[in-house]
Amino acid sequence: MKTADLVDAHGNEVEFCNLPFLKLGKKASFSGPIATVKCFEDNALLKAELQKPGEGRVMVVDGGASSRVALLGDQIAMILRDNGWAGIVINGSVRDSAEISAMDVAVFCLSVTPKKSVKDGAGKAGLPVQFGGVTFVPGGYLYADADGVLVSGRDLR
Repeated sequence: MKTADLVDAHGNEVEFCNLPFLKLGKKASFSGPIATVKCFEDNALLKAELQKPGEGRVMVVDGGASSRVALLGDQIAMILRDNGWAGIVINGSVRDSAEISAMDVAVFCLSVTPKKSVKDGAGKAGLPVQFGGVTFVPGGYLYADADGVLVSGRDLR
């Protein structure tokens, strides 16, 4: 379903994430139940969470809008793809953007950078995260396409 159609049909039930995302990967749109990670310039927890079965869920990452280091690169994007995640939305940066753009994945991020993150395991998973004027609650639903990112408390498909 197109996000524009969801807004037209369910305007009061959806929230728009008001951030200028870059869209990488061959998948033009994605949707699914939300899973969350909050981490700042450290992607070890994100990688561990993506190694779990995605089961069509969408990973939402609050990386504190950092543009200094990448939370996702081509290796972790392959884990995302291979473990059945619908896509990922990152309030932060990625690297290996050319390789990710050629993959059958959906990655929304704020920026790209060549610098990799630390691997200390700092962060939290499974908690509500906020950015772009939206609260992303695990188990809620996310819809994303070329027009943007929407969130709803229930599946609208």
